[in-house]
Amino acid sequence: MPTAPIGVYLIALAVGIALPLLFFVGFLMLQLEAHERDILSADTAEDAQLIARSVDRELQDMATTLRLLVTSPELEAGDLRSFHNRTQTSLRSNSLFVILANSDGQLRLNTRVPFGTTLGKTSNLKSLQSVIRSQVTEVSDVFQGATSGTWVFNVAAPLPKDISYSGAVMIITQNADDLQKLISTEGLPAGWSAAVLDGSGRVVTSAGAHGLAPGSAFPSGTLKLMNGFKGTIEDVAGQERQMYGYAQITGWTWKTVVWGPIDSAQANILATWRQLVLGGALFLALSALIAWLVARQLRIPIQQIAQMAARIGEGEIVSPVQTGITEANQVAIALSNASFDRSQAEDRIHLILHELVHRTKNILTLVQAMMRQLARKGTTMEEFQKAIGTRLQGLAKSIEALAREQWAGVPIRRVVEVHMSTFAEAADRVEVQGEDFVMKAEAVQNLGLVLHELATNSVKYGALSAPGGVVRICWAPISEPAAEDVILRLVWEESGGPRVIQPTDTGFGTTIIRRHAAASFAGQVEIDFRPGGLYWTLTAPLSAFERGEGTETPADVSV
Repeated sequence: MPTAPIGVYLIALAVGIALPLLFFVGFLMLQLEAHERDILSADTAEDAQLIARSVDRELQDMATTLRLLVTSPELEAGDLRSFHNRTQTSLRSNSLFVILANSDGQLRLNTRVPFGTTLGKTSNLKSLQSVIRSQVTEVSDVFQGATSGTWVFNVAAPLPKDISYSGAVMIITQNADDLQKLISTEGLPAGWSAAVLDGSGRVVTSAGAHGLAPGSAFPSGTLKLMNGFKGTIEDVAGQERQMYGYAQITGWTWKTVVWGPIDSAQANILATWRQLVLGGALFLALSALIAWLVARQLRIPIQQIAQMAARIGEGEIVSPVQTGITEANQVAIALSNASFDRSQAEDRIHLILHELVHRTKNILTLVQAMMRQLARKGTTMEEFQKAIGTRLQGLAKSIEALAREQWAGVPIRRVVEVHMSTFAEAADRVEVQGEDFVMKAEAVQNLGLVLHELATNSVKYGALSAPGGVVRICWAPISEPAAEDVILRLVWEESGGPRVIQPTDTGFGTTIIRRHAAASFAGQVEIDFRPGGLYWTLTAPLSAFERGEGTETPADVSV
């Protein structure tokens, strides 16, 4: 991840949450738009079908009227005047007119004009000839009527042969505009139109926002796409995409068409899309603003905490800052506690360093004393190195045990076990008795030196040099009424070893177990060279051994 301010990440988070939501809403809108398009397509086809049914009823009524007129008595009698007068009167209210024509197209009767008016040939000879050939009732294409001077259409039926003397074909003609009453545009979307088309694709009548004039040709490219009895198609007209619903009028050559711009029919969807785009932009802007405000609210506590950390780095003890964020307050408290703990740790380190310097000086003093004492013996360099090495090893055992306890003191039983473990072959012949307690650091070092000397002497000359020899180390407090402090008696008792002979010469080891032990613990040492084994006792105040409460100040040690 790139390094950036927290505001950038929060804004990215807000945008990352908002965009998928907007995309999902957009997907739902596309699904809704497709569903609405399907509904629009079905409704458009249904509207065209409804208009087709109305026109079909009109044409069927005209065909029924023809069948009735063919059977009129006046026509059978050849009385065309009477037939003219009766049909003119009865059909005038319906705006229908009757025409009788011969097979060559010559008109014999037209109720548009008075009977006896000189008449010419029909203006739609092609339709007349088609009826004569098929011998069924047909509807003509729309054409310009010679008598009416306007666009008309005919429904024609062949006359029976028994009355052919009256004519070959009877026609009911009607103005094309009269069919407009059958086209209702009230249920259509705004900007939509409807039309009735004849068999050649010309407009019979039309209504709506973009209605076409009678006789005008409907776009041929669009008509070619209208396959089947009914359905819908989409095509581009001008700059808009149009939907066309069409239906064939059953039994006739005509069809009805309903069409209009898809956008106007789906105006609500488009408005919703615009609102979605605008609302989405506002939503993203608002999310980014909120993220920026939250980032600003977070940035201030973070800067305050960073300042606290910088002050802690300079060694200061800092107090926690109060912010409006719970977690930031917890971090501030933790940093404040850490600054206090650090100060305490530094004080402790300084104290330990001071203590280490003091103890190192004592250890070096002790080592110098050992070296001086051993040097007085006039031993060879090899013996001197060996004597120094073994005693330093014992001293190292005490220091190692103290280091593990961070110089806080070591239990006396542990001190005994550590120094006896040096002599592994005889460690199981050492008996330890006494109530355990924690010894202070100086006592651990000094008692370690004493125990190491006693054990070394026993392994060389005493009980631990013989297979059956045993050493018993025990300690216990004793009662002395005159003493101000509790007195501890520590005993080293050997048995089962070779016969003991008191040495005539005192060496460094004797100095350690006698003078050093007495001086280190401000007590008294007694050594009894019993024939059955060495008996060594140290009687000293318990306070010289046991770690007390508070800071310990080590006593200087001299040998």
